[in-house]
Amino acid sequence: MALTIQWLSDGVSMPQVDFEKLTHWIELVAEKHGKQAHELTYIFCSDEKILEVNRKFLQHDYYTDIITFDYTRGKMLRGDIYLSLETVKTNAVQVGAEYETELLRVIIHGVLHLCGINDKGPGEREIMEENENKALDLYYNEIDK
Repeated sequence: MALTIQWLSDGVSMPQVDFEKLTHWIELVAEKHGKQAHELTYIFCSDEKILEVNRKFLQHDYYTDIITFDYTRGKMLRGDIYLSLETVKTNAVQVGAEYETELLRVIIHGVLHLCGINDKGPGEREIMEENENKALDLYYNEIDK
């Protein structure tokens, strides 16, 4: 089955990225985790929209950079991924990263969640960061040449 990714924006301008390269990268990262990316929807949004989604669906009353809704069946990755571009930009400044790199990190973070990698429990954040860094290396060293 072929990968279908919808790239949507809700209340913000669509980021200036190469969606073809991103699609290829997402496929490769999923494969490296024994999965197949199948149906993904990315919704780029504002802080206010992600706060609304966080409150409505997760009963969390705080801003975040990403919320991933996982509809994966077996090895076929399916999900809706909300990304707040405002928080991504704020986080990039706070960690001293380029905005594009932080955006890529968050884009792949959602895929890694769908692959079964968590980041809330003891030691999980470090495992997630290690996988994000490996994925970014793949992007910059193999995809973005």
